[in-house]
Amino acid sequence: MVRAETVNRIIGFHGDGLPVLSLYGRIPPGASIREVHSRMTSLLDRVRPLGKDHTLGHQSRLSVRGDIERIREALDRGGWPPGSVAIFSCSGRGLYEEVPLPRQVREQVMLDETPFTRPMLAVLDEYQRACVLVVDKASARIWELDQDELREVGAVKDPALRKPDYAAGLAEDRVRNKAGELSKRHFRRVVQALTDLAQTGECELLIIGGHDYEIPEFMQFLPGDMRDRVAGTFGADPDSVSSAGVRRCAGEILARYQREQEQALVSGVLEKAAAGQPTALGLEKCLWASRVAAIERLLVEEGATVPGVVCDESGWLALTGDTCPICGRQTRRTPDVIDEMVEAVIGESGLTRHVAADAGLSEYIVAAELRFPLPPPAGGQ
Repeated sequence: MVRAETVNRIIGFHGDGLPVLSLYGRIPPGASIREVHSRMTSLLDRVRPLGKDHTLGHQSRLSVRGDIERIREALDRGGWPPGSVAIFSCSGRGLYEEVPLPRQVREQVMLDETPFTRPMLAVLDEYQRACVLVVDKASARIWELDQDELREVGAVKDPALRKPDYAAGLAEDRVRNKAGELSKRHFRRVVQALTDLAQTGECELLIIGGHDYEIPEFMQFLPGDMRDRVAGTFGADPDSVSSAGVRRCAGEILARYQREQEQALVSGVLEKAAAGQPTALGLEKCLWASRVAAIERLLVEEGATVPGVVCDESGWLALTGDTCPICGRQTRRTPDVIDEMVEAVIGESGLTRHVAADAGLSEYIVAAELRFPLPPPAGGQ
């Protein structure tokens, strides 16, 4: 699974004059090691000539050769799960990371002074962690759903009344009251279990399954902040539902919730722009906003890449320009200036979110909510 700490460690790496090789390869379900080897080798062939390119320094050429050799050894070993794998290597600086991704991403290979991490960030954004609860009046099971993996993390079992024998003289209202008290006690214990998980960060969202007539009753016991985390509900018989069934239902709810959330984020920034609030629409305006650390939240259409330039001294980002207008130093060409911008926003404690192509951002590719109105652009940007 892609963990935030792994991504943050890779984002913080810089080649300090040496190139970093970033490779994203697909691992189709059922693919043989030979098939994967062939696909990855084709990607490596695109950068292999750079190992002999004398426009690069001697140490850079040696580092690229070492990267290719290290990845070839990993290809011979194989063993990655279906989905994709991201590999980051800078042998001259001691970097080598393999990160399995839970779904397929676009195959690509890049060489730059910083790791190309945006596809990983897109996956991390997409796979929110959720608690999945299947509950009735006497039992509950709790799973964690994270990056398509389902793991059971808790269970609550309480006594329930057996079917009463009214012929034996039991008062119906008394039995009903007793059953109600037992179910209330059970629901409170379930809520406490969810609260404990929320305190450990394992309950970002909540998905609830159970009998359709019991779910509304249970939700009355949820505190307001937890009720706000409910992404959806599904009907299920707690006594017979399988883990596979829980995973399928919860996965569909989570995917729908995330699509709606992405569309709401895009609509929100466009509405703020129309109302004259501090926003930036389009790549050039967002690049300038990033330079002055004005971005509070950056939205990026997943899969978009645009070449550009960056100044490693001042942090200036632009689509073109051989010289930085801030410090006068020579700029570095980058195969994806959007990735550089994402890393800069994260470095300034801003939020980033990659959104699907159908979320409504296609006209601009990138858009941002800003902390303050933008000053006039520098350097003709």
